[in-house]
Amino acid sequence: MTKLSIITAVHNQLAVNRWFVEHLQRYTQEPYELIIIDNASTDGSAEFFESVGAKVIRNKANYSYPYTQNQGIAAAQGEWLAFLNNDIVVPPAWDSRLLANAERNGLDLLTVCGIERIETPEATRVLRRRWKRAALPVRLFGAKQPWLALAHRWMYGNWERFSLDRAQRFEGKILEGYVGNSVLMNRRAIELVGLWDERIQAADADLYLRAKKRAVEHGDIKPLHIALDVFVHHYIRITLRANPPAFADAGRLIPMDDKWSRAEVEALNRVA
Repeated sequence: MTKLSIITAVHNQLAVNRWFVEHLQRYTQEPYELIIIDNASTDGSAEFFESVGAKVIRNKANYSYPYTQNQGIAAAQGEWLAFLNNDIVVPPAWDSRLLANAERNGLDLLTVCGIERIETPEATRVLRRRWKRAALPVRLFGAKQPWLALAHRWMYGNWERFSLDRAQRFEGKILEGYVGNSVLMNRRAIELVGLWDERIQAADADLYLRAKKRAVEHGDIKPLHIALDVFVHHYIRITLRANPPAFADAGRLIPMDDKWSRAEVEALNRVA
């Protein structure tokens, strides 16, 4: 069985997709298959991914995140599945470090850290303020490769040095929670927690709550945790600014509140 299946859904954004693949190819260490769910791209994105050896599933319309990720699961051969956004930059050895962290801490599912959340709330606020300034080229000139690269360089300087420093300082350390742009889970997690709920577009939050509920009620899996030694850069909100078409399956999507009551969420969050 393939060690790692990487599943990513896209709609257009060819420049972003090229930038994503460039770093994926450079920094992934484990043997992997790349599964792309293409939501009716018209800019050559599907053809680009095919040209780099990805398995491309072509949808005739734009579908929601959980629906596409389940399409990927159905096609995946890997023991571990990585659900990655396309608007990210992975660090060196991101995959082997995540797998090592999972083994060290007995985790069946985990996420990376990033601008959305790192080790403390104050450290996260500092990082977000820094990105607000560094992201100026992308905000002004759009998600083209030169501006993606410039913003990334302004933010981190030497990406490899930044990533290695974090990996060394936080090796094996975790924090309960999630950063949804990059989620890693194994087959056992899927068996116990289930597929992505195709009614919930906020799928990362739903996954966190489902895993936490399973951990509390059955004790046979640990909650979703953030690996503090694997920092993935996320170009936050690029996809929304690209103005993708409405989801073809929008009619079945429901708000989180319709599934999870406030009382239930608060009760789960109180459990250490």
